[in-house]
Amino acid sequence: MDSSKADLVTEFPGIIRVYKDGRVERLIETDFVPPSTDSQTGVSSKDVMIIPESNVSARLLLPKLTKPDQKLPLLVYFYGGAFCVSSPFTHKYSSYLNALVAEANVIAVSVNYRKAPEHPIPTAYEDSWAALQWVVSHSNRQGPEVWLNDHADFERVFLGGESAGANIAHNLAIVAGDAEFGLNVPILGIALVHPYFWGSDPIGSEALDPNRKAIVDRLWPFLCPSNPDNNDPRINPVAIDGPSLAGLGCKRVLVCVAEKDVMRDRGWLYFEALGRSGWMGVVEVMETEGEDHGFHLQELECEKAKDLITRLAAFYNRDMPPFF
Repeated sequence: MDSSKADLVTEFPGIIRVYKDGRVERLIETDFVPPSTDSQTGVSSKDVMIIPESNVSARLLLPKLTKPDQKLPLLVYFYGGAFCVSSPFTHKYSSYLNALVAEANVIAVSVNYRKAPEHPIPTAYEDSWAALQWVVSHSNRQGPEVWLNDHADFERVFLGGESAGANIAHNLAIVAGDAEFGLNVPILGIALVHPYFWGSDPIGSEALDPNRKAIVDRLWPFLCPSNPDNNDPRINPVAIDGPSLAGLGCKRVLVCVAEKDVMRDRGWLYFEALGRSGWMGVVEVMETEGEDHGFHLQELECEKAKDLITRLAAFYNRDMPPFF
């Protein structure tokens, strides 16, 4: 028997392995693309350290400006990767954010939160909340980062993410809606693309793919050993004992789902539950037919990926709903 296999404690095939000695082997998305000015889109990027003690950092992205003092919608973005792989600095997310920032004409802060299992849940939420607080500290135009001081419109702040990052965006909006923890600037909207939501009891078509369901069933207990319950409200936002969606701290929500995604029905359930929760905002949903989880990150040039980016860009350029 392969001794390395014998020492294996946990494996998600093709994604991550954890060994008895604590070693973690990530099998995908470990590459690093340095910041630059992208030749295709003209988007400039740079990396900043937010919390040196915990190594929480971010990649800032700025589209081509038409005037020196131009103010742009601000997107605070959270990458996906099942809370345990990837970063804002991979080719996948660098390329995607360049395309999104160029199309939407927004300034973006792509947060590099720490990953499980070395840093189990709730670390990703804590890092992301701290990063969001750092971002909004620039609203007085006297923060440490000149791009945010000069070009971020703090009346048009959005949160967004894919998969685990969409989960983070939702959970931060829940915290932002709590007066005890709220921010000193409002969040206008959140865009949740293929959100990683789940639950202990199957819904919709989840049970029709038992292999994929079994993998997702194992994921949250791996990420969050302190509360390994798939009905934890952080992963199941419609859980009975969770905070009311009526308290969501934003005015607009866009939920994007993919027809073949095992998590598709969870996105639809969130859309429906939010709409009937008493939340005083506007929620929309977009479904991409014939595609699976995160398809657009693999095929940026396909028409359906371009359609998704166009929809997101329109969302990030909407103002406050007229009745607020």
